[in-house]
Amino acid sequence: MSDTKKHQIDIKVRGYHLDVYGHVNNARYLEFLEEGRWAFFECNHSLEPFLQSDIAFVVVNININYRRPAYMNEVLTVETFISKVGSRSGTIKQVVSLSQTGAVVADAEVTFVLYDAKQDRAIAIEGDMRQLLEQLLVTTEVAQ
Repeated sequence: MSDTKKHQIDIKVRGYHLDVYGHVNNARYLEFLEEGRWAFFECNHSLEPFLQSDIAFVVVNININYRRPAYMNEVLTVETFISKVGSRSGTIKQVVSLSQTGAVVADAEVTFVLYDAKQDRAIAIEGDMRQLLEQLLVTTEVAQ
């Protein structure tokens, strides 16, 4: 992967990920995507500013497109990157694909806000937090 602002993590499909039809349950993709986001921020050393402040990174919307089923023992690659940083919200794009073939299994757009616990509300993305997020911004689309 040439762009270091994009992060990839592999997840092996286990039996407990499956539904009665023998493929990954749609709700499990939310967990896979969340794991991808945590790994993205950890890899970029971007968790500390959030953990040291009363500002939380909060998901407010997720749109998922399911492209094909995933089955037991397949290895899925979750690619994660920030595609937009607006004044009050931002967007993370994620693509789940088969690691061996690159076939897209699912893709998602995740909208987030910054939440100030002291004010008990979402706040504008500005200052140090804006700078941090903009450093991670990718302006080109993922090839699908």
